[in-house]
Amino acid sequence: MRRNVTLPHPQITNKMKRQNIILLATVFFASLLLDSCKVGPDFSKPDMPAPATFRYSDMAADTVINLRWWQLFNNPELDSLITIGLRENKDVLKAASRVEQAMITIGFTKADQFPAIGVAGTATAGNIIGNQPLSADAGIYLGALTLNWEIDFWGKFRRATEAARANFVASQYAQRTIQIGLISAITQTYFLLLDYRWRLEIARKTYESRKVALEIIKARFEKGIVPEIDLNQAQIQLSIAQANVPFYERLVATTETALAVLLGRNPYEINTQVTLLGQAFPDDIPPGIPSELLERRPDVMAAQNRYHAEVANVGVAVAQRFPSISLTGLIGGVASHELSQAVSGGLAWSAGAGLVSPLINWGKNKKRVEIQRQIAQQAAYDYENTVIQAFKEVEDALITVRTKKAELQAREQQMRAALNTRRLSQKRYDGGVTSYLEVLESDRSAFEAELVYAQARQELLSSYILLYKALGGGWITPAEEEAAQQAAAEEQQK
Repeated sequence: MRRNVTLPHPQITNKMKRQNIILLATVFFASLLLDSCKVGPDFSKPDMPAPATFRYSDMAADTVINLRWWQLFNNPELDSLITIGLRENKDVLKAASRVEQAMITIGFTKADQFPAIGVAGTATAGNIIGNQPLSADAGIYLGALTLNWEIDFWGKFRRATEAARANFVASQYAQRTIQIGLISAITQTYFLLLDYRWRLEIARKTYESRKVALEIIKARFEKGIVPEIDLNQAQIQLSIAQANVPFYERLVATTETALAVLLGRNPYEINTQVTLLGQAFPDDIPPGIPSELLERRPDVMAAQNRYHAEVANVGVAVAQRFPSISLTGLIGGVASHELSQAVSGGLAWSAGAGLVSPLINWGKNKKRVEIQRQIAQQAAYDYENTVIQAFKEVEDALITVRTKKAELQAREQQMRAALNTRRLSQKRYDGGVTSYLEVLESDRSAFEAELVYAQARQELLSSYILLYKALGGGWITPAEEEAAQQAAAEEQQK
């Protein structure tokens, strides 16, 4: 026989309800008063000593240009390849996914600051309730919404959210670093492809000219005008030129493959209408000053935000040393001693607060804080090293551009002199003034001078790319450029 359970007296129930409401209100307002409390250090931007200007910079600070730097080459063909790469390259797409992941992580982490609401239901039956024996079987049925809320007294969850936000910003700058690296790689590979195609053209022309020269030497040898050694030397030079043709054909093909992979596509033939000689150099070099460099280099800003995240995690570790206070309760539920009356039964509720605090754990929580402080210090060193490396890369790029310009001028003079020497040597040989050995030497020198000049021109173009990359890469989209200009204007008005 089932027995009904006697419910508490209404006055006792009302008294308990008032006490719980007072308890909840007290804890709630206390949480509001302490909401601003966050243990652990606050992040401050590291102060890195920096030189006023770069040693090899010829430009004033006000000449800094923030733009899509690859457009300085005035090459629509290159612009199109970069657009494809930014849209389809797999590393860029993976970096974009990491940004989305970091953004979602913010919401995931921030959710710990708010109450967790769930559903609970119980059904019990027996002859013992509350350790009190009953004379007959009884049952209690409960269904309610549950609430569990750990009050963020010490800012543990807020510090964790702060770390998540910093990691999100760092992921954005990391994505930008990958984008700039991709643009630089596409541009360099594109110019290398132009270089190899030009060298292939030089090799083919040299092969054709030496083929004609061999026919002339062969005819002269058969008439007894020249010795056999001249014929053999001409054959050697023809073979050298002939071997260079497949060599540069191979380099062109492998460079096309590398460029296609950078674009995020399967290997295919990349037709280029621009030649290496037709590719112009940028007019100016916008180096900037160190303070601006720190604001433009995405790897520097990514390292700074990673450092920020680790400093915030120190606060999380510190908060774990203090007690955690949780509110629990049942809200909006129904309770009944008969299952059939559960829907029509009275409102069921309960509330409580709990405190959990570490007591003796042999210094584990303290050491957790010390470990996190060391991790944050390592992140600070990473940031400082990134800044130092940034200055080094700019200095190296500036001196490389300057010296490559001078080297290219010398190589051009060498090429012009070698080509003229080859022309004069051929005339002297045809006139019987000199031996064929002089013609062979001048022809070899001219061939090498043309190849070296092509390489020097490509290396100067690449040095501009490395400079712009070292300076932060400029703005990838018009929206970025507009936002940066607006921020700079607002800063000047302050």
